[in-house]
Amino acid sequence: MYQYHCLNPISEIGLSRFTENYQKTDSAENAEGVLVRSASMHEMELPEKLLAVARAGAGVNNIPLDKCAEKGIVVFNTPGANANGVKELVIAGMLLASRDVIGGIDWVKANADVETVGKDAEKAKKNFAGTEIYGKKLGIIGLGAIGVRVANAAVALGMEVYGYDPYLSVEAALKLTREVKHVKNVDDIYTDCDYITVHVPLMDATKGMINAEAIEKMKQGVIVLNFARDLLVNESDMIAALASGKVRKYVSDFANPTTAGKDGCIVIPHLGASTEESEDNCAMMAVDELMDYLENGNIRNSVNYPTCDMGVCSNVGRVAILHKNIANMITQFSAAFGEEGINISDMTNKSRGDYAYTMMDIAASADDKIIERLNSIDGVFRVRVVK
Repeated sequence: MYQYHCLNPISEIGLSRFTENYQKTDSAENAEGVLVRSASMHEMELPEKLLAVARAGAGVNNIPLDKCAEKGIVVFNTPGANANGVKELVIAGMLLASRDVIGGIDWVKANADVETVGKDAEKAKKNFAGTEIYGKKLGIIGLGAIGVRVANAAVALGMEVYGYDPYLSVEAALKLTREVKHVKNVDDIYTDCDYITVHVPLMDATKGMINAEAIEKMKQGVIVLNFARDLLVNESDMIAALASGKVRKYVSDFANPTTAGKDGCIVIPHLGASTEESEDNCAMMAVDELMDYLENGNIRNSVNYPTCDMGVCSNVGRVAILHKNIANMITQFSAAFGEEGINISDMTNKSRGDYAYTMMDIAASADDKIIERLNSIDGVFRVRVVK
């Protein structure tokens, strides 16, 4: 029987996927698996029993990834599970920025008690006139799960779509409609597009990528959208560009003092993935990842260990080893089994940065002696008997 703990409220539709082999516990100390959304784990004492953390969402800034890796704790996220919800809000953001719907609604609210509000609206509406998105050029920086959906939706709405992603995956490319023009230089996005939306992860190379230098290359009156991470945009530079008229509107899903209430900014309170469907999808994926790892040792969508899948074990036993990505580890593992007279029927080894993962299907049950020996090898973080 496995136990799991929820650090945040998790969709019941997702939790219902747990089988009778799982039991919810109110204490993380007793859990092999933890499900989390936004709760910070950086100050949390990680229990020795904990084997895996599943984030019901894409971002993992709230989880100490290296600390978990060095304790042999696999961290999962759920890429793409909330992509449709974010895509729909990006499209809504483009429409709100193109036509002053918000200004018009505010005007109606302000004049709600005026008896002639309907007649007055006919005169006032010229103040809220905008432009259509049909036929306009949209540049998408990052063609992952969300970027691809935005691209395809924009093509369907009659936009001319350009995509930039030097790391475009085969899976994403297959999902991308052929009408999307894939450019090799991000400057082509900056110089040619009427709308620019960014969908890349936050890391040192992308932090502040939309800055004064990038904005200077953009078309006059460009509309910029950010539904990925607030720090991708240097928002002080963006405020200056709005004041000068270089940027027509800035749409952000991240409320902060720099942009909230500022002229030209449409700031949304992080609603991108806040739909019932997204929360359900993220929870279902997180639960499935957790169960497959705990029961079979398989790793899918981990952010600190490599992807590794050997299906369901059909041999007598399966041992999983989480360890440093250093030389001579496989030789030592094999020698340990060989000296105990245990035949390795199947094996896989994958690495990711400083960390590696090895699974071995064996022709005999792994006893305490072999597990203790494997654990004693320098560089091993954790040894699991999966079966």
